[in-house]
Amino acid sequence: MLCANVSDKELVKQYLRGKEEALEILITRHKERVFTYIVSLVKDRQLADDIFQEVFIKVVNTLKRGKYNEEGKFLPWVMRISHNLVIDNFRALKRNPTIDGGGDFDIFDLIKREDPNAEDQLVWEQITGDLKEIIEELPEEQREVLKMRHYGQMSFKEIAEETDVSINTALGRMRYALINMRKTIEERRVDLLKY
Repeated sequence: MLCANVSDKELVKQYLRGKEEALEILITRHKERVFTYIVSLVKDRQLADDIFQEVFIKVVNTLKRGKYNEEGKFLPWVMRISHNLVIDNFRALKRNPTIDGGGDFDIFDLIKREDPNAEDQLVWEQITGDLKEIIEELPEEQREVLKMRHYGQMSFKEIAEETDVSINTALGRMRYALINMRKTIEERRVDLLKY
């Protein structure tokens, strides 16, 4: 019988050794956090439940294929998968919108009058590429806190526990990450307001 206070890292190892209950403990441990995050993005509990199930199917498949990289932490990795699946869902809805034919429905309202602006798309890709590059250039501790906070939606208390530092240290690392990013953005004259 596995103990519920075993680390995520150890639970992953146990699951990979064939102990199915380790995965159950991981899911139970992070279910509320992951589900709440998904609901906050999609604003639909039923859709969130579907995406949540997809998340853990992807987690299981990745673990079984041996593609999980212990370099990152388990929860931020799961949150990143959740975020990506929500984005995929939004893209699918945009490509295949549902049509409500009631009321003043006019089929011609569905025809796009303009092609998407390729220039805006290129600008957006440039900005996100620049930001990712700037983030990757941060010192490791600052980069880790920034990613946990913004991509993993973790509180500073959780970040402090996960990185084994005080809350003040976690806050300081975040502060320095933002200062360093701001400095790099100014030096390189990256315009984040183009889009």
